Amino acid sequence: MKQINVMVVEDHAVVRQGLCAILGNDCRFKVAGQAQNGREAVRLAQTLQPDVVLMDIGMATLNGLEATRQILADNPAAKVLILSAHSGRDNVERMIAAGVAGYVDKESSAEILTHAIYEVAQGRKFFSDVIARHLHENPNTPSGGAGLKKPNHAALTSREAEVLQLVAEGATNKLVAAELSISIKTVEKHRHALMRKLKIHDIAGLTRYAITTGVIEGTSI
Repeated sequence: MKQINVMVVEDHAVVRQGLCAILGNDCRFKVAGQAQNGREAVRLAQTLQPDVVLMDIGMATLNGLEATRQILADNPAAKVLILSAHSGRDNVERMIAAGVAGYVDKESSAEILTHAIYEVAQGRKFFSDVIARHLHENPNTPSGGAGLKKPNHAALTSREAEVLQLVAEGATNKLVAAELSISIKTVEKHRHALMRKLKIHDIAGLTRYAITTGVIEGTSI
């Protein structure tokens, strides 16, 4: 039987190592690679082309939502399975709208997690009981590839969402430019576009927006 190649994306080293140990003890799986943030995950996914990407949401620099959007934009056939402590309705809806194949809360057992990975690798959807309950309560949850949105606000582009997260995390224009390999002038252009779209006129407002929409969690989503 061909092993399922899994890429593990998790910012906490101890959790990441534990997940790799769980997968390593199951002959169905092989850990294809590990990433500690979304930006690293996007790069590795392009190189490794794993069967399944096991994705956390709450990561600095680039969160799991934006990483998922970028991975699926590059490879629509990719299977992204969310493993997160964030099981609230808003997070679930955002990730499903981004196109994930499944969503498992971190309270789930190792058996449920490995079953979920196997299911999505076979092309099926999988949601743990807590997540399925949210979906049952909200049957009209979108299944397309919507961007980051808040009611009455225009969807942000992937680049604008990246800039939003970095700015909300306290990065200067110079640091944002270096992180994204773009010019400071381009960063300023994206910041102005963000403020215009969101009708927000200062960094504190952008930070509050990033927290309320789940881009960061006080420090990062």
